[in-house]
Amino acid sequence: MRVKEKIEVINAAELDYRALNERIRQCGSARINACLGQRFIASGMRAGEIEIHGTPGNALGAYLAGASITVYGNAQDAVGDTMNDGRIIVHGGIGDAAGYAMRGGEIIVRGDAGYRVGIHMKEYREKCPAIVIGGVCGSFLGEYQAGGIIVVLGIGSEDRQPVGNFCGTGMHGGRIYLRTAHLPKDLPEQVVAHKATEEDMQIAAPLIQNYAEKFGADAESFLRDEYYVLRPNTQNPYKQLYVTN
Repeated sequence: MRVKEKIEVINAAELDYRALNERIRQCGSARINACLGQRFIASGMRAGEIEIHGTPGNALGAYLAGASITVYGNAQDAVGDTMNDGRIIVHGGIGDAAGYAMRGGEIIVRGDAGYRVGIHMKEYREKCPAIVIGGVCGSFLGEYQAGGIIVVLGIGSEDRQPVGNFCGTGMHGGRIYLRTAHLPKDLPEQVVAHKATEEDMQIAAPLIQNYAEKFGADAESFLRDEYYVLRPNTQNPYKQLYVTN
């Protein structure tokens, strides 16, 4: 019979980020209470489960390599910066530049996200990173995106487009799914958009179902709604600069 790993409880109220991260690495899995903006939590961790109550600071899960992080609250900027594997689940909103240069794993956010989500996101062979945002995103979503999948559900903002300006600027790979009947205006020349087909939705459906399972939402209702898919233009001038095949 497998013995369940002991989860250590850490009170972060009087710990700086260095001391907190040292404690986390010593125990492998932990429940962190009273988190007050400490940076780099679980950076580069390959295994373990981290549960955070409070507000983690910048670069939560940076370079994450397989561990699982769940935040019961909001998170600041650069969530999942350059993460390679694992999962980050946020039961609130997040700041700017989530998933910067992300190349594997999943980021799932119940609420809104700031600017430049998924910038420089990329994929290689079986590594296909994914970001799901339940609310809305700020401007420059998927800027220079080279791979992976971004889904924006726009919950509570169905009367308007769920993203800000300059969506997909410099995009040369991957896909962006927007749950909306309002196609973003003034898309850059590098991006083409069309209503999602049944084949398109077969790719997005597992991510949407996963979101609904994590946050107690109705996946079937989401899947009945209208989506737009954004992809790189085949005439995209950026492709020859960043993609080798």
